[in-house]
Amino acid sequence: MHNSAHIIHSSMPFGLDATWVAVSILLIIYAVIMVEKFNRAVLSLLGAGLMILCGVLNQQQAVAGIDFNTIGLLTGMMVIVAISQKTGMFQYVAIKAAKVVKGEPWGILVMLSLVTAVFSALLDNVTTVLLIAPVTLLITDALAVRPYPYLFALILASNIGGTSTLIGDPPNIMIGSAAHLSFYDFLTNLMPIIPVIFIVVITVIWLMFGSDLKTTDEKKELIMQFDEGAAIKDVPLLRKSLFVLFAVISGFTAAHALHLEPATIAMFGAALLLLLQTWGEPLHDKDHAYEAIMAEVEWTTIFFFVGLFIIVTGVEHTGVIGMLAEKTLTLTGGNFAATTAAILWVSAIASALIDNIPFVATMIPLIQSMAPTFGGQEALIPLWWALALGACLGGNGSLIGASANLIVAGFAQRAGHPIVFLSFMKHAFALMILTILISHAYLYLRYLS
Repeated sequence: MHNSAHIIHSSMPFGLDATWVAVSILLIIYAVIMVEKFNRAVLSLLGAGLMILCGVLNQQQAVAGIDFNTIGLLTGMMVIVAISQKTGMFQYVAIKAAKVVKGEPWGILVMLSLVTAVFSALLDNVTTVLLIAPVTLLITDALAVRPYPYLFALILASNIGGTSTLIGDPPNIMIGSAAHLSFYDFLTNLMPIIPVIFIVVITVIWLMFGSDLKTTDEKKELIMQFDEGAAIKDVPLLRKSLFVLFAVISGFTAAHALHLEPATIAMFGAALLLLLQTWGEPLHDKDHAYEAIMAEVEWTTIFFFVGLFIIVTGVEHTGVIGMLAEKTLTLTGGNFAATTAAILWVSAIASALIDNIPFVATMIPLIQSMAPTFGGQEALIPLWWALALGACLGGNGSLIGASANLIVAGFAQRAGHPIVFLSFMKHAFALMILTILISHAYLYLRYLS
């Protein structure tokens, strides 16, 4: 690490110090991203370009720093979800859930939260809230109840559900790829605590808002008249989508035994569903369908990751992340339990205040640098679970903590029910701290006692 920093230093223009240049680029880009005045993909690519132009990295090192497993997994799942959502299956499930509880306002909140958590685990939390939030607003309007408790619960459920699997939240995708953790690893290590956290959070939400969630019998009957069947727009495509989703998730669970990376499975599933979607149509129509789907992929997110990986690689090459790891170990006295707790709590607080994706991108090499101290990469596994729990659940601490939060806030704003930043944080931050306390107890009992 230090040798590479010396080589980079000697090739820097104008006698600049590589460490200061790399850290300055990182901090400036992160700060401007937090201001939310510019597109974050553009900012991360500018930062990546500066790393190369300033001589911190050469182009080969920059490309080598991009985690293509993360990029491939994200892109593949985005394509699969973009096609699946055209069937109306998500809206069908949301309406059906509301009718199962006979239009009861509190029951609907619980059911929509549960649906959001499950879909966030199986797909991803950003896509889930994009699909469930509009239906939620439609239902609360029909019930004539305040939408804020529902949207508040939706945000928390999306991040809680997304914490439980490899594909549920972008930080988990990054952690899984860097640490070579499988879909099955996430299921067996994080999933057990998620139902406990979900039940505790829903209970507290009841204490906060439960007494306000009342409506008339006439309004409940209006919900019961909703036709969930009308939400299904394309039955043949629904069958194809369910088949591919089942095959892809099955592939994720068997990926380790098959010696395949999740990106390979996701990209193959995406290609298969693209093929099945337009099977039997003329080539001209197929091309138009493919272009339409590709336009729905969140390329801003993809290129944000590309730039981010290069920026963090530049900082890592200077040796500064290794030094931060040493400082962290000094502060915790090299104690594994203390280090695990520090990663959990710092990740949670930081992820509540800044976007958890760039934070995790910086933390990954820092944790990897601790391997020699604790006995190799295998010994670090509890640290990865601490990072995943802290970053994903910490995203519930404020409106800017996770991308899903901002998407729900955007829907609320357009519907005339804006979510106030401080009001949300007043409720959410305390709940986030409670979930981290539960996570701390879980990590201690399972891995550290």
